[in-house]
Amino acid sequence: MDKQNKGPHDISPKPGQPIDEPTGYAYFATCARGVEPLLAQELWDLGVRQIELGLGGVHFYGPLEFLYLANLGARTAIRVLLPLMEFEIYHQDDLYEAVYHYPWEDHMTADHTLAVDCNLRDSIYTHSQYALLRVKDAICDRFRDKTGRRPSIDREKPLIAINLHMNRNQVVVSLDTSWESLHKRGYRPIQPRAPLNEALAAAILLRAGYQGQMPIYDPMCGAATLPIEAAWIATNRAPGLTRKWYAFQGWLNHDIGMFAKVRSELREKIRPKLANPVVGADERSDAVHLSHEAAKLAGVNNLIDFRVEALGQGLPPEGPPGWVVCNPPYGVRLGTASVLRETYKKLGGLVTGPWRGWSLALFTATPELAHETGLKFPQRWSYPNGALRCHLYLFGPHVPNLEGEQQNDPGEDPTAQERNQDQNEMPYDD
Repeated sequence: MDKQNKGPHDISPKPGQPIDEPTGYAYFATCARGVEPLLAQELWDLGVRQIELGLGGVHFYGPLEFLYLANLGARTAIRVLLPLMEFEIYHQDDLYEAVYHYPWEDHMTADHTLAVDCNLRDSIYTHSQYALLRVKDAICDRFRDKTGRRPSIDREKPLIAINLHMNRNQVVVSLDTSWESLHKRGYRPIQPRAPLNEALAAAILLRAGYQGQMPIYDPMCGAATLPIEAAWIATNRAPGLTRKWYAFQGWLNHDIGMFAKVRSELREKIRPKLANPVVGADERSDAVHLSHEAAKLAGVNNLIDFRVEALGQGLPPEGPPGWVVCNPPYGVRLGTASVLRETYKKLGGLVTGPWRGWSLALFTATPELAHETGLKFPQRWSYPNGALRCHLYLFGPHVPNLEGEQQNDPGEDPTAQERNQDQNEMPYDD
């Protein structure tokens, strides 16, 4: 990006403002609430130029190539949707009627398999399962009436995936181009307890301004999500290259040649080496073993320095100071707050003691524990991590200067975000 375009708020209209003469298809890439500016920046870096920030995602416009790029290359995206219909309903039958009369034969045949996903809030439908069944029935009935045959259902690997979003009487029906959430990179050998979402891990690193230009050290790496995502960022490895299936691959207008070209070009951009070290440490040898296995599946085990060491016992790697990034236990699902106070004090002591000159990116759901670090954090950001509302605290000389970009953390009161959570629901929840 050139010097005149320094961030997503500068390169696209503000939320609610339409862009001029959008061209191509209209897409909506979903993400965790608060991550929208980071996702917009990613899309810009991938070559998209018509971008509009939304709530819980980013609208963007362009050819099928941009759809492929977003699915394969956007680290913070959860799904990429292609909206087909937007309408209002006032009776439950209105949903069936609107979907039935849409020309689905433009996108599929009776030989295609089908699956429907549904998100609803304050709707006249009280159960999402019933709403998605009405959409499925409408599509299948249309094909039966026109061809005498009905599409079959495949929830695992559908050729056509439909996303139904209902907010009160407002309905959006979209083609889900991803189907399975994009945060599932495919490198977890097993599902650990209290895992950090991979897309959220990437957002933590990108919010800290990390692009591989400095070392990374995770002193409590667990399943190594943060080190692996850091290694992928540093080597410019697109997160979707290991994925076996996208829902758009079943479309009638899927451009196999264009998809292969996009994938090949992204592979060619991978750098073979790290410019600076990425280190993952944990006091538990079984956690480090799991980290090795995950890094092997991610193709970066030879690039990450994994260590078995207790918090506070490690020494900084050679080279310039970088980021200490950590997703410690919150005292919610793992550990207790009283036991964890000492852990958080040690984290604060790292960057004020033997790791002086390094910066700290601390991600936690417990603001009271963050205060135990003894640090005054100039930046705080709030992101959902599953059902928990978590906070990213940034401290140190590498904290990016956001030039007036407003933090999404609610000021001095660390609990205000939780009190306002109902007002901050994503319009497209995963």
